[in-house]
Amino acid sequence: MLGLGTVFAIVLLVASEKLKVHVDPKIEEIHKALPGLDCGACGFAGCGQYAKSIMDNPDLLGKCSPGGAAASAKIAEILNLHVSESGPQQRPVVHCRAHSDDKTLFAHYDGIESCVAVNALANVQACAFGCLGYGDCVAACKFDALHIVDGLATIDYKKCTGCTACVKACPRNLIEMVPFSQENMMVVACRNKESGKVTRSVCKVGCIGCGICVKQTDLFSVSDNFARMNYAGYEPGEKTETAMNKCPTKVIVYRGKSAPEPEMPKEKPVKAKPAETSK
Repeated sequence: MLGLGTVFAIVLLVASEKLKVHVDPKIEEIHKALPGLDCGACGFAGCGQYAKSIMDNPDLLGKCSPGGAAASAKIAEILNLHVSESGPQQRPVVHCRAHSDDKTLFAHYDGIESCVAVNALANVQACAFGCLGYGDCVAACKFDALHIVDGLATIDYKKCTGCTACVKACPRNLIEMVPFSQENMMVVACRNKESGKVTRSVCKVGCIGCGICVKQTDLFSVSDNFARMNYAGYEPGEKTETAMNKCPTKVIVYRGKSAPEPEMPKEKPVKAKPAETSK
């Protein structure tokens, strides 16, 4: 038995050496330089696959949002590459600012607490484009950078790494990655495509597509009944401030690490009107 055991051990040792997959030491170094979160923000399944891909194609350097410039610099040093200055950091923006009291409800929902589940029903929330507030994005975030505050998904930009998990989790595609060229970015917090009259009937803090912002600066445009901002060209200035201050529903707001709370519209918000239970 002892002899057989010795023979099998030798066979296994030889097989392990013969079948051993040799990994480039630089790939292991690159992997260690990454945060190890396997969040998928880079477009790959995990940090290990991304590390190998960078080794094969250095042009992929800089796609790790959680690791940021620090990780890119370490990897560049490992590969003996020069890193040029990267553009603005991409951070998510929730295109809605309706809290619980701002929403009109057709029915009181008493089912699975998931945005995907609620979104599949047509008879719960009157606004078909607003935040449902059940926290699928919160569950997807690994950095505790998202919370549901009074029925609205709210981002903590001090914790956010730009991993894009929340963008993929939102069934209504309300969360968009925006280039933050400033610490606080001016954004349009709505994507309601209904007419202004219909939008007002379901939410008093929704964009009504009036075009007042467009008259102040060409950074804004209106299509599909709601205003859009050219985030890539955004620069703080008097014209953009005027556009924000003149917005009748106060849907143009700041988002960022030190963003001020937006001013509420003068009109009273639409109260929730639950009618019946929907399951």
